[in-house]
Amino acid sequence: MKVAIIGSGNVGRALAQALRRGGHSVTFGSRRPDPAHPDETGIAEAVAGADATILATPFAAAAEIIAAAEGFVGRVLIDATNPLAITQHGLGLTMGHSISGAEAIAALAPSAHVFKTFNQTGFENMADAPAYRARPVMFVAGDDAASKVQVLALVESTGFEAVDAGPLRAARLLEPLAMLWIALGRLGGFGPDFAITLQRKA
Repeated sequence: MKVAIIGSGNVGRALAQALRRGGHSVTFGSRRPDPAHPDETGIAEAVAGADATILATPFAAAAEIIAAAEGFVGRVLIDATNPLAITQHGLGLTMGHSISGAEAIAALAPSAHVFKTFNQTGFENMADAPAYRARPVMFVAGDDAASKVQVLALVESTGFEAVDAGPLRAARLLEPLAMLWIALGRLGGFGPDFAITLQRKA
């Protein structure tokens, strides 16, 4: 697949590494593409040439990115963000169970096929999911059935066990799951080298 990634920070670079390892073509969409980096282009151009786009910026940048991409009309948009901010209790989510960041993004891009995934673990695991003996799980939420098949296959190709979590409103559960990983891995002493797996009885 041809994949555009908006955001060239830790998450964006980790996903690019994993996707290229899986045989996909990756282009970074940037507001100010660097001519020294041949894999960078403008946002609209990157989106136009892609089968799917991954939003890997801070959540607060989503509205600006959606505007630059002219609403992602008819396109697959994978939301890898989490609506994080410093609260009175420290780092936390700014949205809860009544709405998710993914649903807010879908409201800004109503003609896009929006999916929530690649948000539930650290960038270290996104870059190197195959390093685990048991594949880490990565849930996928979204409403468009035909595009979901494509997104699930994309997630599988990066080394995760891709699991359909249901419609996009299930992102209300997946964003708190990301917060749990952050609380344990970044704040709770686990470190980044742990992942959540899905096990079934024999």
